[in-house]
Amino acid sequence: MPWWPEVLPWPTCSGSRKAQIERISRSFPLSHGVPRVDDQRVVSGIIHAIRNGLRWRDAPAEYGPHKTLYRFIRWNRMGVFNRIFVGLAGRKGSRSG
Repeated sequence: MPWWPEVLPWPTCSGSRKAQIERISRSFPLSHGVPRVDDQRVVSGIIHAIRNGLRWRDAPAEYGPHKTLYRFIRWNRMGVFNRIFVGLAGRKGSRSG
């Protein structure tokens, strides 16, 4: 079973999907004063691009501008996904490699 949630076509969002996003949203970095594209859309777009082997620019427009999907690279460098995985696994600390 894959680690990512099933990606529903945007803007469909079930209650359980909203709960999943709310659970991981605590790990998202804060905006720097500039309104940004909805994090749920971005996470769905990142998952879609990775799952389908797409370049960011080839992801469907429903997920936002391709430069917004590039947020994955910045968030990965900042350790956002490590915090998400640790939180979802229910561990107190992170494992450094």
